[in-house]
Amino acid sequence: MKILKITMLALALGLMSFSAITPIKVIASKVESKFDASAIVWKAETIDVGQIPQGTPKAIVFEFKNTGKTAVVITNVQGSCGCTATDYTKEPILPGKSAKVTATYNAANKGAFTKTVTVTTSGETTPKILTLKGTVV
Repeated sequence: MKILKITMLALALGLMSFSAITPIKVIASKVESKFDASAIVWKAETIDVGQIPQGTPKAIVFEFKNTGKTAVVITNVQGSCGCTATDYTKEPILPGKSAKVTATYNAANKGAFTKTVTVTTSGETTPKILTLKGTVV
């Protein structure tokens, strides 16, 4: 019986030593991901334009700054519908410099609206979704 207890204790301690390796790898990957953070800092990701008159297009400007160490290029900007036209800085944005994405909403229909603009850049692994909202009166 005593040999069985010693064997079980040795087995448990042996298995615990293997489980300690995984948390160390997880911690290391979390530390690395903090250093791989996005190089783009948006001034605002959601803009409420309030009330705008019907029939008058409204331009909404989303500004961002490149806080990384390399130039960033905007590769694609897509509005959520045909009522939102987009324009953006085409040149590479150098480290420390700012740029903008402009979404122009065609205020054809009265009522509240919420639209999105999806921005893909070389500085982020996933596209950024910007939101514009307001009310057409």
